[in-house]
Amino acid sequence: MKFVKSQMKQLIKDNPELQTRLSSLIKEHDLEKTFALKALYHSEVAEGGKYQHAYQALDLPKG
Repeated sequence: MKFVKSQMKQLIKDNPELQTRLSSLIKEHDLEKTFALKALYHSEVAEGGKYQHAYQALDLPKG
């Protein structure tokens, strides 16, 4: 599984908890949004994270 910026943005858009987490990461660590997205991906999605299945579902073909 790899980081795809558009998928990560969609996952965050669909999840208020992740929206809050992203905002706090940006403020706490003074990060640019791109770096905060990657940090959130590695902490909440990759390697069996809480949102891994939701993220992978965004990669499935529509239909």
